[in-house]
Amino acid sequence: DEQLNDPFLKLRCVKIFTDGSLGARTAALTKPYTDEPSTKGILYYTPSQLETLFERADEAGFQIAVHAIGDKAVGETLNAFKEALSRKRIAEHRHRIEHAAVLNPSLIKQMKSLGVLVCVQPHFIVSDFWVPQRLGPERARWTYAFKSLIKHGIRLAASSDAPVEPLSPLLGVWAAINRQASEERLSVEEVLRTYTIDAAYFSFEEHVKGSIEVGKYADLTVLSHNPLKAKPEKIKDIQVEMTIVGGRVVHSAHE
Repeated sequence: DEQLNDPFLKLRCVKIFTDGSLGARTAALTKPYTDEPSTKGILYYTPSQLETLFERADEAGFQIAVHAIGDKAVGETLNAFKEALSRKRIAEHRHRIEHAAVLNPSLIKQMKSLGVLVCVQPHFIVSDFWVPQRLGPERARWTYAFKSLIKHGIRLAASSDAPVEPLSPLLGVWAAINRQASEERLSVEEVLRTYTIDAAYFSFEEHVKGSIEVGKYADLTVLSHNPLKAKPEKIKDIQVEMTIVGGRVVHSAHE
């Protein structure tokens, strides 16, 4: 298909949902919700079904993106990866988990052992302000554990989760560096990597995107202020002055 070679459209990834959301209390947890003890959320597949899905998608040459939010869903996903695919195969196709919201040290170690990638959505930190009440303090500590993932050598990419969340990556940067949970707060440099060079790696495009280098596409964004020097709380107010795609100006705030 010609679309497969279109630089603006690539059919590479298959998304598989394993559970629901924290907001609806359908994300699958190992223990009941703190504010609703009657439920632990839901899982959409049995372990054997999940393994079969992973095998089929991998054999067809697709990258797998697994929606897993609760710690039970993340654990089932990691077990399915371990049973269905080798570490080498996971690395070759750069299979990943989407969200990986509720974690713990054991799950993070399993992620590292398997070599899976993790795609996170930093603005959830702001939107999910009710996490401590919904999950309790122990689990809240390990919710959106971005810093711990990076410390363990797990590669992160960031996305918006639009239209559920705001599209602007600057709001995601702002959320990641201003969070109250200081143990998991990222530096500006760390979160910028998740939106640039590491995001390009997830889509197998690190050789043409993600950094300003000779031989790569001239995809550039000009900002009103330097996020590396701006006050952390002011980053959300930074404006996009110009957007350049492939060397062509496609947006200018002054025209």
